[in-house]
Amino acid sequence: MTAVARKILVIKLSALGDFVQAMGPCAAIRQAHSEARITLLTTAPYAEFGALSGYFDDIWTDDRPRWYQLGKWLAFKRHLDAKGFDRVYDLQTSDRSGMYYRLMKQPKPDWSGIAPGCSHPHNNPERDFMHTIERQREQLSDAGIEDVPLPNFDWIEGEIDCFDLPAGFVLLVPGGSASRPAKRWPADCYIALAKRLAEKGCACVLIGAGDEADRNAAIAAACPQAVNLTGKTSMADLARLARDAAGAVGNDNGPMHLISAVGCPSVVVYSSDSDPALCAQRGPAVTILRRDNLADLRPDEVEAAIRLR
Repeated sequence: MTAVARKILVIKLSALGDFVQAMGPCAAIRQAHSEARITLLTTAPYAEFGALSGYFDDIWTDDRPRWYQLGKWLAFKRHLDAKGFDRVYDLQTSDRSGMYYRLMKQPKPDWSGIAPGCSHPHNNPERDFMHTIERQREQLSDAGIEDVPLPNFDWIEGEIDCFDLPAGFVLLVPGGSASRPAKRWPADCYIALAKRLAEKGCACVLIGAGDEADRNAAIAAACPQAVNLTGKTSMADLARLARDAAGAVGNDNGPMHLISAVGCPSVVVYSSDSDPALCAQRGPAVTILRRDNLADLRPDEVEAAIRLR
């Protein structure tokens, strides 16, 4: 790559779990380019969180135009070219981010990613079979950045007093992609687990958003001791809650990536619909439980796996 990069673009669009796991690489990029002006290109849900990190000087939000929206593509190209980036770290490595490489004027900036023709491609033919964290570490190593830490969220400050939660609460995160229902442990199992924990004096706090609201409301209704915070937490709030929680249980979903990375003792349940070897939550106290069909995973097995602090 060029000797000194002064204007750097980092691309990380989504999703939540991937964004969380990219925070280690983003910290490494900031450390390696302490004097550069670094811009993050992301999507609206992650812009505020990215700004809080302190790794970036500017945040751009990408509304991801459709392929047929030529005017938006041309406007975005002008925006890219006007900035004059001399280095790009593509942590999204998707067809869309590859298109951004093709949009940029000649001469192309130094580019770390997988876009055909880029200066620093991650050429490992096994990259699609690597865990996200190892894959991005190797990508940055190929681009000259060797020291890539695990994501660290010590920069998130503040308390959770506004939620008025009892001590020793346990986070429950029953949600996940509506398009992949096999990744969700049944609601009845979460209800049974919440009741078992309540008998031990542990209040359960339900986390989620969007189309998870009805499911979480049903769980809360069946276990009146539970506190339902669905739709009430930002990403930073979730990190603060995880910092104070006694433990957490959830499906393979984005919030569990953040909860685990903060250091909360976490149990994450997996079906055959996703592979923990490729995408498992990382943190100092993570337990993975996997069944081909999550209906076969009993609440007492999950309870036994919880290591409350």
